[in-house]
Amino acid sequence: MSRTVLITGGAGFIGAHLARRLLEQGDRVRVLDSLHPQVHRGGERPDYLHEDAELVVGDVRDGDAVRKALVGVDRVAHLAARVGVGQSMYEIAEYTSANGVGTGVLLEALLDHPVEKLLVASSMSVYGEGLYLGPDGTPTPSVERRRADLEQGRWEPVGPDGEPLTPVGTPETKPPTLSSVYALGKYDQERLTLMFGEAYKVPSVALRFFNAYGPYQALSNPYTGVLAIFASRLLNGRPPLVFEDGEQMRDFVSVHDVARACALALDADDAAGKVVNVGSGESITVNAIASRLAAILGRTDIAPEVTGKFRVGDIRHCFADVSLAKEVLGYEPEVTLEQGMTELAEWLEGQVAVDDVDAATAELTSRGLTV
Repeated sequence: MSRTVLITGGAGFIGAHLARRLLEQGDRVRVLDSLHPQVHRGGERPDYLHEDAELVVGDVRDGDAVRKALVGVDRVAHLAARVGVGQSMYEIAEYTSANGVGTGVLLEALLDHPVEKLLVASSMSVYGEGLYLGPDGTPTPSVERRRADLEQGRWEPVGPDGEPLTPVGTPETKPPTLSSVYALGKYDQERLTLMFGEAYKVPSVALRFFNAYGPYQALSNPYTGVLAIFASRLLNGRPPLVFEDGEQMRDFVSVHDVARACALALDADDAAGKVVNVGSGESITVNAIASRLAAILGRTDIAPEVTGKFRVGDIRHCFADVSLAKEVLGYEPEVTLEQGMTELAEWLEGQVAVDDVDAATAELTSRGLTV
């Protein structure tokens, strides 16, 4: 049976891919999006948003707009959020409002418009550092780096007695370590949603996305995903800026896998009340991903610039354990990094990117957030 799904933030990168997937499987899709100029320069409907997706332009903090968007809706994917760890550290009120208050407004509106399923997009950032094992193989779940060590270029986290640690896949059982305003807001969003779902018997799930990449990412947003930022630099003939020594590890997951996980979560009964990782389950260093991107774009003449600087709120290593997603969603990552990067390179041909990375970095530096 065809359903109507509301995607808040659905004109964005992940939301547009989810809209297309849901439409292709026979659902009706409505999108609520503010078309924020940092993502949508010009504030117009993006060309990549499927023509059959109904667009309601409005802010998720506007109760009237949200209630209008909910009319006739059966399921909700709440993706609307301000995104960017660094920016969140100085636009504190805006991030807290857009992410926390926006979620609250949506949930209040749902009191008068019950739905069958509710999904909220969370983030790997809630973990802070990922999971590490000590020399004896024992998990060390609450690792944090000291600023004094970072200022001396000591990048790798160590145990309480200075012992070396080994990063491993991070499961959902790892306690959160909230090291940025963005991370705190994402944790707030997921807890609010699951609390609401439990209280009002609405099957709800929070998906913690790792580093999503692929077509439609906002290349001119200097606070978007690292691959888009690197691509913007390379397309403008400038070197990607790599913080620390570039050996920090991340999990890069194709947006197609992320959209598929969202679609599965809107149907999966076993996911209700749970927080679930969505990643590739693989790790790669930032240096390696920068070099691979330069190669597929034919810009091997532009070497990444390893700055030796760090940003307040950044973490060293975090990549996903996706065992729970396999169990409760039936999710398996399908797009290899090689396939995803090749697709990204094909999409990037002819794309125009405004490189605002230097301005964004200068803003962080002026506030003492980059050292």
